[in-house]
Amino acid sequence: METDTRTTTLDIDQPYVRRAFAKVKRFVAAYGALAVAVLIVDVILSIAGNELTSFMWGRTGGVLASAAVTYWLTGLAARGSRPAFVRVRIISVVVPIAIVAVDLIPGALPPWFVAMQIAAALVLAPTAFIVNGPRLRDAFRKAR
Repeated sequence: METDTRTTTLDIDQPYVRRAFAKVKRFVAAYGALAVAVLIVDVILSIAGNELTSFMWGRTGGVLASAAVTYWLTGLAARGSRPAFVRVRIISVVVPIAIVAVDLIPGALPPWFVAMQIAAALVLAPTAFIVNGPRLRDAFRKAR
């Protein structure tokens, strides 16, 4: 993706912006690591003969995929892509809420699965505060 400099005034070379994206990348990487941990536990339990529902496998794959996409978009945003930045802003708010909301469905998932998914959501949540903060948003302000 290339940056459209006609519609965006970028100020991404500021030290604050670089530090903020470094933090966001670490949080998203931790989110991805927890998603991988859930997948590993799923595989181990499945091999051990425990039956996992297709809903659990789907949730595991969905969270892992969202972590990969979010990390990729964060890298693009750190290089100046405003569309990627906007997407990271949206994902960082919507995904943790969606994870917790689905986990609150009574009896849908075992407690260990819920705990790991909520942990992943809590690790991703700080990115919402970082990327939606006024200083980072200002670095991607639209030109007038």
